[in-house]
Amino acid sequence: SAMAVAYIVDAVRTAGGRRNGRLAGVHPVDLSAATLDDIIARTGIDGAAVEDVIMGCVSQGGQQAGQVGRNAVLAARRLPDSVPAVTIDRQCGSSQQAMQFAAQAVMSGTMDVVIASGVESMTRVPMGSNAMFHMKEGLGHYKSPRLDEKYPGIMFSQFMGAEMIVKKHGFSKDDLDQFALKSHLNAIAATKAGLFNDELVVLDVETPEGVIQHNVDEGIRFDATLESISGVKLLQEGGTLTAATSSQICDGASAALVVSEAALKRYNLTPLARVHTLTVTAGDPVIMLEEPLFATDKAL
Repeated sequence: SAMAVAYIVDAVRTAGGRRNGRLAGVHPVDLSAATLDDIIARTGIDGAAVEDVIMGCVSQGGQQAGQVGRNAVLAARRLPDSVPAVTIDRQCGSSQQAMQFAAQAVMSGTMDVVIASGVESMTRVPMGSNAMFHMKEGLGHYKSPRLDEKYPGIMFSQFMGAEMIVKKHGFSKDDLDQFALKSHLNAIAATKAGLFNDELVVLDVETPEGVIQHNVDEGIRFDATLESISGVKLLQEGGTLTAATSSQICDGASAALVVSEAALKRYNLTPLARVHTLTVTAGDPVIMLEEPLFATDKAL
């Protein structure tokens, strides 16, 4: 029999929060529960029909420990406790891998309705804290003797990796700064045109000024200029990267509903896209989407 096709019915996310920003007051379990509830509400599917929730999360410690995906299901209002969940870590590709596993479950014919999701509160569970706190307690380091033998004295770091990529491909600091500016300008234009509105889970958050609606990505610098970007100090002497040309420290959560053709018909759902190709590199998974003829113009 031909392999089943996996469709993405809808995808939602909170607007990104800056470190100690608008989402700093929200527990990551509740943050992700809000997106799970929203995807159920929007698609009109019965929460009990969800066969699995796959949640990407890198820093699985502190408030994101103890299987954050399962805790989010338990905290959700529109999913019964009978819905299972699993939390996965493929570092920066974790939520994307959640999408891949969800698609694979549907394509294998073993499941019909799966939620792919992700959460990270980098304010509340700082990057690296799940390793650092153990090291501080004298419980050792994730770099084993065999790893050290194979990669002596090397600390695995995205910053090092990024600088190596810059050198390999001959980029200049100006290239990176120009790209960062273009990225902000694109995001500003998309925000002002309302292109993100359909996908955003709008949250009421408490601020010193009172309760406000969090509905705009805080990582976008609406006053960005080439001068302001190029003036940010280098992360390392002789390097090219700065905080302005690196991904932000961000708080946020997302969820997408992935279903089979049978589920589309059974629940009268309209897909946004079908999963066309799946692959994974040593770094991150790659998913090719093919929009069906009746796709909306929603930004995925």
